[in-house]
Amino acid sequence: MNKIILTQRGAPYEMAAEDRAEIEHSLHHYDDPRAASIDALKVIQRRHGWVPNNAIREIALILQIPDSDVEGVATFYNRIYRSPVGRHVITVCDSIGCFLTGFEEVYAALQQRLGIKPGQTTSDNRFTLIPTCCLGACDRGPVLMINDDTYFNLTVDQLDALLEKYA
Repeated sequence: MNKIILTQRGAPYEMAAEDRAEIEHSLHHYDDPRAASIDALKVIQRRHGWVPNNAIREIALILQIPDSDVEGVATFYNRIYRSPVGRHVITVCDSIGCFLTGFEEVYAALQQRLGIKPGQTTSDNRFTLIPTCCLGACDRGPVLMINDDTYFNLTVDQLDALLEKYA
């Protein structure tokens, strides 16, 4: 299980030596160091479960690019988490395709079962619920992802069994 380390803005971030080595190694795969920023963010997120603010500065120093370039990538991608999340992240598609196929009922039932609202994490840190504008399966909605697993054509009746898979 990943250990979540909380940092405060302004507090120093100590990068693990193996993370630094992995980020430095990724630089050899790209002509422009900016291209390695997504790999670097994934390294940090794999360790902590999210990307602490001060890790951005450390990544920028290793890549020798401005902090703002790393921050731009970190905030662009919705699968890079900038605050702590639960062990399992549930990403629910709320696009028009899923809306037309019953998204609202499934989403409401999911919030009720978890006891949280969008953007929140359960008190046991088991689940975080995050809406997203599209998961690219408009013909099979409602759709959601739990971590890297995608589930299609969901109904309210399927939710309990689905959540139990991630105990």
